Formats: sequence, C-alpha cells, structure tokens
Amino acid sequence: MARELTYLDAIREALAEEMRRDPKVFILGEDVGAYGGAFGVTQGLFDEFGENRVVDTPISESAIVGISIGASQRGYRPVAEMQFADFISCGFDQIVNQAATLRYRYGGRATVPIVVRAPSGGNVGGGLYHSQNPEAWFIHRPGLKVVAPSTPWDAKGLLKAAIRDDNPVIYFEHKYLYRRAKGPVPDGDEIVPIGEAAIRREGDDITLVTYGAMVTPSLEAADRLSKDGVAVEVIDLRTLWPYDKAAIFRSVEKTSRVLIVHEDMKTLGIGAELSAAIVEERFDRLDAPVMRVTYPDTHVPFSQILEAANLPNADKIADALRKLAAY
Repeated sequence: MARELTYLDAIREALAEEMRRDPKVFILGEDVGAYGGAFGVTQGLFDEFGENRVVDTPISESAIVGISIGASQRGYRPVAEMQFADFISCGFDQIVNQAATLRYRYGGRATVPIVVRAPSGGNVGGGLYHSQNPEAWFIHRPGLKVVAPSTPWDAKGLLKAAIRDDNPVIYFEHKYLYRRAKGPVPDGDEIVPIGEAAIRREGDDITLVTYGAMVTPSLEAADRLSKDGVAVEVIDLRTLWPYDKAAIFRSVEKTSRVLIVHEDMKTLGIGAELSAAIVEERFDRLDAPVMRVTYPDTHVPFSQILEAANLPNADKIADALRKLAAY
C-alpha cells in the first residue's frame, strides 16, 4: 500500500521511522527541536523523542558536523541539518577533511555513519545565501556519498538508506519541492538503494539525464517532444555519487544523443563529468555532441524575475532537445 505525501512529509516520516528503529539515530541542527526546523521538517519529533535525540545547536555548521563525526565514533548515527545548503561551506573542512577521510585514515577499521541534510536550490526567491546548489563540491571528494531525490518516494527511501550507510552521506533536499512535490510513498520499510538511477520515461531517440527539481521540467519538455515524434528517455540520477554509469551508458547506446540538465552552474557541474565520461567511453555511439542545460555561471539574483530568467525550465530544455533531434 502507498499513501500520497509531500516531499517534506516523506523526509519527516523517514526520520521518525529510523529513530524508532534505532535508538542510536539522532538529529541535530539549528532550530530543529521545539521549533521544528526552519521549514518544519522536524516538526513533532522533539515531542516524541525529546531533547537528547532532537538536539538544538549553536549557529555553527562546523560544530554541527564536528559533533556528528565525534558521535559516530561512539556508535551513534547522527543526522545533521544544515539550515540552508549554502551554509554548508562553514562546515566544509569538517566534511571533506575529516568525515570523508576518516575511514581511509584508519585503514577501514572505523566507520563514519553520518548524514548531512542540505536544503538546497532556488526558484524560491531566496537570493544569494539561500538558493545555492553546491553538490559539485562534494562529488569531487572521495569518501563521500551524495544523493538528491526528486520524488517523495525517493526522499524517504534514500534518506533511510543514507542513515543506515556506514559512510558519510550528503543528502540534498530541494526546498522548492518541499510542499510542491506530492506522490505515493509506500508503507513499510522501503529502501531506495544508493547508486541506482531511475528511468522516469522511456524513449529511443534522446537520453536526458537530470535529478532533483529539474526532473519535472525535463519530463514536461519530453512530453512536448513526443508530440513531434521524438521519444526522449528521462533518467533521474537520484544518486550523484556514486552515479549509475551503467544506466546512462545503456541509454546512450540506444539513443546516441544526450542532454544533461541540472540547476547547478554549468562550469565544472556534474554535467561536465557526465559528459566527459560519455565522450571517453561511448564516443563511438554518439551521433551528436553531448549538450547541457544548466544555470549560468553567475550568482542567484535577489530579483525573482531575474532568477526565473536564469533557471533551466521546460522551454529551454525543449529547445535543446529539438536541436539534438535535428543534429
């Protein structure tokens, strides 16, 4: 059986279920306690689990991640919330130099079962400090896993998988999806495996690779192309690192054309790595250059009109798909 939940409710449900299942799981972050979090994600958890398992912290991302790493070495499984993904940079050293390297430094004798929840993304009028997509910083670092769900089903299943993983996982949850994305979420202990992409739409003519909030406009653009007789296969990565290379290559071998769509900036975004991998390993199967639709290499403006002009959308994606189809 499945119920319809919002993306936000699915995240909250995953947290509650994992905390009931394992007393070593706890939450920490700014205002996550009685207040329920800046977006209401942890609402009600303080009442059920108390202040020792839903822990309000000072405004210090470095401390939040550092405490999480220390707790993980004492057998706990912390879920740390960055109130906004933008401020994850304040905890960057703890994540990339401490959490990411610890298992390697100890020759595999230690684990680092921490999850860093990072509310990311724009299209909410948040301006410079509340709209960033910093996922590319972390897919570059060995020792980290990085996920970015697009649906309530995956939001719950990937978070449960991340909490149970013995490696540090950066969990990007898109703010625009919190109350806008609604869909079925299964009852019971459904896990979405880290590292497996999902085919959201099948097609034989063009492969479109995307994730997070860009899945919806990508599917809308694919619908438009279908009216022109072009069948677009839409792949939702779900996991950004380690990404599902096999799923991408299978699709490329079928379609011979690839479009990559993401909200992060173009230069050195995940699309650059995917494009390089496809060209290096499947160049002989391509009939057109790999193309990208992304945010431009610029800051997020405070003006929502300007932000909307910068964001990828169904129109821009459909235009790129038509160019690929005609190549």
